[in-house]
Amino acid sequence: MQFSPTNGDFTFVSSTDAEELSGTIDAPDVKLNMGSDTGKDAYATTFLRQRGYGWLLEVEEDDPEDNKPLLEELDIDLKDIYYKIRCVLMPMPSLGFNRQVVRDNPDFWGPLAVVLLFSMISIYGQFKVVSWIVTIWIFGSLTIFLLARVLGGEVSYGQVLGVIGYSLLPLIVIAPLLFVIGAFDVVSTLLKLFGVFWAAYSAASLLVGDEFKTKKPLLIYPIFLLYIYFLSLYTGV
Repeated sequence: MQFSPTNGDFTFVSSTDAEELSGTIDAPDVKLNMGSDTGKDAYATTFLRQRGYGWLLEVEEDDPEDNKPLLEELDIDLKDIYYKIRCVLMPMPSLGFNRQVVRDNPDFWGPLAVVLLFSMISIYGQFKVVSWIVTIWIFGSLTIFLLARVLGGEVSYGQVLGVIGYSLLPLIVIAPLLFVIGAFDVVSTLLKLFGVFWAAYSAASLLVGDEFKTKKPLLIYPIFLLYIYFLSLYTGV
């Protein structure tokens, strides 16, 4: 006995004793895969989340800010440092440099590099001079800052630190000349005075503003003494 389906998808066949049934199912479009990797992944995900380990499945997205260049990450602008160096070495207003950028936009790495360079040329085999010059730079700038604030100046410690550090460049410039003409005492002394006046003028013209009025000499004088001391660390006198 045979039963024919109405839709043509199934065929049932009955044996003569009507006790055994057999049949076939034609479903070519149906695919079953109970052991797929997707199912296993879903089970593992559910297992971890139920036990409080869902954070293991979190994937951190790359932050564009984490891929910055090293100089940008350290906030080092080489063009800005180079411009400030030119402003300090050429302090005359007639040259057209915007020298106020040295004070108004202070940075740390530029002055530190200048101070370390001055320390290197002052070593003469004594590496302890490096730490001492850096110490004088930090605490000397702190003294100038406190004095400027007492006198009514509107300046921050970072600004003083940057200006004092950059203004060591004139002493670095005259250092090779002192090495060459060191045997000529008169010329050497004049060159030392010129270097100190150059450095002190570069720093004072940036730090001593119009707000000091008649008190300008009270701030210019300690700045001048500070650079005399820096020079003495180099010459040993």
